[in-house]
Amino acid sequence: VQLQASGGGLVQAGGSLRLSCAASGRTVSSYGLGWFRQAPGKEREFVASVTYRGNTAYSDSVKGRFTISRDNAKNTVPLQMNSLKLEDTAVYYCAAIRGFYCSVYECSRDPALYEYWGQGTQVTVSS
Repeated sequence: VQLQASGGGLVQAGGSLRLSCAASGRTVSSYGLGWFRQAPGKEREFVASVTYRGNTAYSDSVKGRFTISRDNAKNTVPLQMNSLKLEDTAVYYCAAIRGFYCSVYECSRDPALYEYWGQGTQVTVSS
């Protein structure tokens, strides 16, 4: 599976961006999918995930502002980011995790369990 993240850029605080992750090589319909981010000098952190059934989970820092979804027909995973804050500045990565690491409600938030990773896309929020 190859994952390609796109959609990053520079945006003012309070603005919106829509990231997308396109999967190729094989279908990811049976995988859980997630977004992570890593700011300079910090560890990679969980942002959001969606199970193969479409159930979503979010970190507390983005809940209510970000929305993850999946389109199994197109093999894509969009991440809609609204009300962006300075602290959202980071490189954002999409990743795929095998279904048995997901409960009915959400997938694991441990990045070490994610098997496939995209290359990352930079999101910079300015004041």
